[in-house]
Amino acid sequence: MTHSRWAQALPLMAVLGSVIALGLGTSLAKQLFPLVGALGTTALRVGFSALLLLLIWRPWRWSLQPGDGWSVLRYGVALGFMNLLFYQSLQTIPFGIAVAIEFSGPLAVAMFGSRRWLDLVWLALAIGGLALLLPWGHDVSTLDPVGVGYALAAAACWASYIVFGKRLSHLHAGHSVALGLGVAALSVLPLGIAHAGSALLDPAIVLWGLMIAAISSAIPISLEMVALKRLSAGAFGIMTSLEPAVAAFLGWIMLHEHLTFVQWLAIVCVMAAAAGSSLTQTPALHRGPADEIVQ
Repeated sequence: MTHSRWAQALPLMAVLGSVIALGLGTSLAKQLFPLVGALGTTALRVGFSALLLLLIWRPWRWSLQPGDGWSVLRYGVALGFMNLLFYQSLQTIPFGIAVAIEFSGPLAVAMFGSRRWLDLVWLALAIGGLALLLPWGHDVSTLDPVGVGYALAAAACWASYIVFGKRLSHLHAGHSVALGLGVAALSVLPLGIAHAGSALLDPAIVLWGLMIAAISSAIPISLEMVALKRLSAGAFGIMTSLEPAVAAFLGWIMLHEHLTFVQWLAIVCVMAAAAGSSLTQTPALHRGPADEIVQ
């Protein structure tokens, strides 16, 4: 491969690697559910992710402006409960479907207030995909309504997280993410400890949680920072729109979760809406490294 082709392929490979790492991390995390539950797994994942990123970025080196503390608090709480609710949803619905439903959060933020007719196309695709997934009117038994509710709540938290995160856009990404994850850990650790108790101190579970945190946070963020320096916002958004499909594929391979044709069709609709929105929206609405640590 020539140097120019390698330079073009590297950022695309980095984003794809990030998406796969996120999916692998979540697939591994779900295997902890029988041991410490979704709440305990969330505590391990978010807690160790916060520890890793605090050590990597050392956010105490930078100062905060007046008002940043309140923004960090809201940003971190939204991030913590987004992870917690998403993991709760995984207890009863397939991984790929949970990701597709959760994507409605950033899609809603991207389309809110838009007046362009083209956005109506992406909105229709997203609504169509959700309509195929939500348990109404068709074979309700295929999806657990409580799990779907958790995924929708996680989507709302993701939307809030993006809105609050934009108020910290003047900070370095590593600074805001490390601080946000620190607050997120403080938000969910009490719930995880109350649920799982001393099981969280088992050495094997601690090592498993540390591995999940590294795969789910440190690796994806590092890869995305490489990609964002070389990719347009639209191209980056299109690549990250692959997340639901990658999640569904890994759910099938690692978790033995089999989806119906209608569910795959719904995932494709949501992916098309995300890709189209990323390609045509303004750069300010695109996601960056701080937004890619949720699954």
